[in-house]
Amino acid sequence: MGNPDTNWEEAFNRFEQAVVSGSEALQVKALTKLARVSKFAPQDILAATIPILARLLGENNFSGNLTRSIQQAAAYCLKQIASQADGALATEIGQSGVINSVLRLFPQSDDSFRTVLVKCLRVFVTFGNENRVIVARNGGLEIVIDLLNSCNDGTRRYLLEILSALALLREVRRVLICLGGLRYLVEAVSFGCVVSRERACQAIGLLGVTGRARRLLVELGVIPGLVELFHIGDWTTKLVAGNTLGVIAAHVEYIRPVAEAGAIPLYAELLQGPDSTGYKHSVPVIRNSGAIPILVNLLRGENDEVREKVSGAIAQLSYNEADRVALADAGAVPIMIELLHDESEELRDNAAESLINFSEDPLQHERISEAIGIPSFQSMQSRLTRIRASDDLMARSMRRMSIEQLTWDPDLV
Repeated sequence: MGNPDTNWEEAFNRFEQAVVSGSEALQVKALTKLARVSKFAPQDILAATIPILARLLGENNFSGNLTRSIQQAAAYCLKQIASQADGALATEIGQSGVINSVLRLFPQSDDSFRTVLVKCLRVFVTFGNENRVIVARNGGLEIVIDLLNSCNDGTRRYLLEILSALALLREVRRVLICLGGLRYLVEAVSFGCVVSRERACQAIGLLGVTGRARRLLVELGVIPGLVELFHIGDWTTKLVAGNTLGVIAAHVEYIRPVAEAGAIPLYAELLQGPDSTGYKHSVPVIRNSGAIPILVNLLRGENDEVREKVSGAIAQLSYNEADRVALADAGAVPIMIELLHDESEELRDNAAESLINFSEDPLQHERISEAIGIPSFQSMQSRLTRIRASDDLMARSMRRMSIEQLTWDPDLV
């Protein structure tokens, strides 16, 4: 079974016969074999086993070690099947009543069975929002939190991953604080697979828009975990983490701890990243998340390296009209004018570049009138004029060259 020449319909018939009429030992053997070959079996064959496995898991008249082993083996099979083909069968499993059976079995399970049930539930909620709703509406959230209250073994990571998936539901977030689950969501930002940590981060961002939840999150130590995720994640994860940190720092009281945790250089790097497409998408995230006041506030700091990175980020933001408004509202203009006199050439250049973009905006021009006569502003203005003229000349030259190449190409004659 599992070879390229396997007759899967015949194999399924043997499996069904063993489970329906075989001895308990034969049933366990058949289930163990199904779990082993699930990665090779066709999807329609696996789908046909779901009602059989659901019935085994839903039986209430089992007693003794061997019959409990049948349910444990059935749960393991369902976990394996739900994991195949990117979760294509996970929703079908959820609709079969399996989730209710899994939740019902938790109180009467021993350590090994409980581990299988936790891993099973984790796969179910990983694939498909429908399964998350079923878990949440049938007491699954309370079970997960109760287990986290007493669990210190290897299943803790899986429980945190289940919680992060459930927390994407609004109905879960509404009750999470009163059930005492917020601290575990904060923990989930730092543990588990990156996808799960990103889900926890997203849920925290949604929770953090209210003042009470934001305060509790900060007290629970959410900032270092978010900064770590911001640091290690891929581009999408960085955007999610940056947005959530911006939500947390929307209250002026939390700007300093966010900055002290090392978030600002990460914001600057995000805005100055080489991926121009990603940068275009990141701009509204940075603007809407409340990160601009953080950036502006750090320009007043004493760390030159941070100020240089931040000023470079602000220079890039200043090319966008909406960002210029946000920067002006955050008090960036007087600081940038002051930086025109700084000892650091990079700071002067970044400040001048930003202010030149303000000067070319009819709605912002008057704000920077006092900067126009400052030498560093005039120097950068001349430099940018030359660069733009050179870029225009290069563009015209490239267009002309392309036309000449087309007319010269003998294959086109």
